[in-house]
Amino acid sequence: MTGRLAITNGLLADPALSAVTPGTVLIEGDSIVATGSINVPSDAETIDAGGLVVAPGLVDLGVFRTDKPAFHFGGITRAGLMPDQSSPLDDVGLIREATRAGKPDFWVHPIAAATRDLEGRELAEIGMMQAAGAKAVGTGRQWIADSGVMWRVLSYASALGLTVISHAEDGGLAGKAVATSGETATRLGLSNAPACAEAMAIARDIMLARETGAKIHFRLVTTAAGFAQVRAAKAEGLAVTCGISPAYLFLSDLAMTDFRTFARLSPPLRSEDDRQAALRAVADGTVDVITSSHDPRGPEDKRLPFADAAPGMAGAETLLALSLNLVRDGHIGMNALMRLLAANPAEILGVKAGSFATGHAADVIFIDPDTPWRVDSARMAAAAGNTPFDRMPVQGRVRRVMKGGVFL
Repeated sequence: MTGRLAITNGLLADPALSAVTPGTVLIEGDSIVATGSINVPSDAETIDAGGLVVAPGLVDLGVFRTDKPAFHFGGITRAGLMPDQSSPLDDVGLIREATRAGKPDFWVHPIAAATRDLEGRELAEIGMMQAAGAKAVGTGRQWIADSGVMWRVLSYASALGLTVISHAEDGGLAGKAVATSGETATRLGLSNAPACAEAMAIARDIMLARETGAKIHFRLVTTAAGFAQVRAAKAEGLAVTCGISPAYLFLSDLAMTDFRTFARLSPPLRSEDDRQAALRAVADGTVDVITSSHDPRGPEDKRLPFADAAPGMAGAETLLALSLNLVRDGHIGMNALMRLLAANPAEILGVKAGSFATGHAADVIFIDPDTPWRVDSARMAAAAGNTPFDRMPVQGRVRRVMKGGVFL
C-alpha cells in the first residue's frame, strides 16, 4: 500500500495514553503518521472500525514456534522466536532463515542463542547474529549454571545493546522436577522442586546484570519471591524487566490434579499464593510483558505419563482473550494491557512497533472485547491444541488484522 488510509470510528487503545478514547488512526504506506482527533485528508481511503477497539498488533515475546493461523486468530503481528528450535538459533544462517519465516504474514524477530547449542558453555557468535537480524540474546529453556559464562554473555550483549532473555530457574535445584513442591505435588507423587529455585536464579542474574550494566529480561517470573527480586532491582534503577504468561495468572498447581499433561509447563504451575502475587505484580507494574509462550505439542509429546510429557502449551490464540480478564477484573486498564502485550515487548526487542507513535509500523488489530467464545483444544487454529484452558469460556475476539498497512 502506497497511499493514505484512515481508520475511523474506533476506540483507540493507545499504549502511550491512560484510557481508551475515540479517535482516528492515519496510515501512510506501512507506517503510522497520526492518531487521535485528527482531520482525515480528502485523498485518504477510509475504513470504518464500527466502534471496535483499535489497538497495535500484539508482539509476542518468547514463542517456541511460528504458527500463522494461531497468530492471525490471536492478533499477533510480531513474534520473538526463542532459540530452542530443532537446530538451536546459534548460527548466522539460521538467524537469517528465521527472520524470513513469517513473511508476508507476520514479522519474526529471532532471539539468538547465548551459547553454542544452548549448552551453557561456549558463547555463540552473538555480534554476527545481531547483524543477521537477531533482536535479543536468550538462554533458552535452561538457566546458564556457570556464572562466568553468564557474566560473559551479559557483558557482550551489553556492549552490543542487546537484551538478554533469561530462564529464571536454578537448574541445580530444579533438576528434572515436573511440579512445584507443595501439597499437590506430594499428593500426586510427582517429582518436585521448591519455588525458591526461581528467586535464586533471578538473584544471581541481577547481580551479574548490575556488574555488567546489561539489560536483562526474565521471560517468565511466576513466584512471589521472584517478583520481589525484580521489584527491588527496578527500584534500584537496574535495566531489569520480566514477563509472565496467562497460565500463571489464572491457574495454580491444582490444575494438575488429574495428571492432565496440558498443564505440564516449564516452569511448573505454582501455588495459589504465588498466583495471587502474580496478579498483584501485573497491577503494580512489576510485570512488563505478557507472552503466550506458544509451544504447540502433539499427542506424541502430550499423551504420556505426566512426568514424561513435554512441557508447553499452545497459547497464541488465547493470549488476548485470557489477558482481557485482567481488564474486566479491574487489575489494569485496556491501554495498560496493550503496553504489556505490544509496546513493552517491542521496546525490549528494539523494533518500531507495538504502539501508535508516529513512524511506527502500521500493525493494527480490531478487537471486539465482549464477544463470548469457548476454548476448544480439538478445534484450535494452532498446530496443536495443548491448552490447559480447554473448554473454558472466554470473551474477546480479534476481528481484523493489519500488518504494515495491509489487511491480512
